Amino acid sequence: MSPHTIQEPEGAPPTLAIVVPCYNEEEVLPITAPLFDEKLQSLELKGLCAKDSFVLYVDDGSKDGTWSIIRALARQMGGRARGARLSRNRGHQNALVGGLMEARGLADVTISIDADDQDDLDAMDGMLEAYRDGYEVVYGVRNDRSTDTAFKRGTAQAYYKVLSLLGADVVYNAADYRLASSRVLDEFADFEEVNLYLRGLFPLVGFPSTTVEYARNERLAGESHYPLSKMLGLAFDGITSLSTRPLQIIVGLGLVISVISFIGVIWCVVTALMGNAVAGWASTTAIVCFMGGIQLLCLGVIGTYVGKTYMETKARPRYIISERAGYEPSPTSEH
Repeated sequence: MSPHTIQEPEGAPPTLAIVVPCYNEEEVLPITAPLFDEKLQSLELKGLCAKDSFVLYVDDGSKDGTWSIIRALARQMGGRARGARLSRNRGHQNALVGGLMEARGLADVTISIDADDQDDLDAMDGMLEAYRDGYEVVYGVRNDRSTDTAFKRGTAQAYYKVLSLLGADVVYNAADYRLASSRVLDEFADFEEVNLYLRGLFPLVGFPSTTVEYARNERLAGESHYPLSKMLGLAFDGITSLSTRPLQIIVGLGLVISVISFIGVIWCVVTALMGNAVAGWASTTAIVCFMGGIQLLCLGVIGTYVGKTYMETKARPRYIISERAGYEPSPTSEH
């Protein structure tokens, strides 16, 4: 166990850090911040977390007044609300990692959640009870997708099935609403890859884990910052970051097409020798287009893996904290 891991006295409730990544959330934060603080007080009264617990808001380079709101919260609520600002927009996954790494030396346990309050806050009770029972990772799992459109619901279910078929170890219907102990985060800090897909990385860390089911709510204000294009990008990142199965599929596909092509060559030779060859551009064009499309697809998949390798070799920092509000960094805070 890391020497920096906070150890609470036996039987004492843990210090909790609720980590909230934020990007252009000036409309929703004034509504949800009081809800987070109210939940924190409720958890303290139930003895599920210590009185020095806090909410850590991570501003992912917002272009609106999000950071001003976070600083105001830190002033008004003292140590119960804290803020960290990234030097530029680095994306949800990097902002979340930045918040977790900032919090791991300040708290015994963290719960990550989005700022829009779509994830049921009451699920935190079950997460902390599971932590008290010895689980070090607790995944929030959606048991109801009625708030999603039929398209999003269908594609989400298909996506998890595809990930499973490709050999990725992910928790079905779990997003980034999860509890992680500081012990888990100490080990997670050794995962230094820059191509992040946290839903697949946390299962790789190991440690005892369980799930807590909840129903997802409608967004209270503002617009979602995850349109279809970003969701597809995150899905593709998840597949290529967790599995090399697409490369194996390409090898298998190439083998099958090679066999079919070889049979086709034999058929062409036999047909020509029998004098039954008929000139036609349609069949030739179809074959050329088919083979060209397959080749471009395969090159694209291979290129994606090469590009990810290129980014990993640069070893650039995943995030840079430019400002903090309401706290000083712990010795364990790192990129």
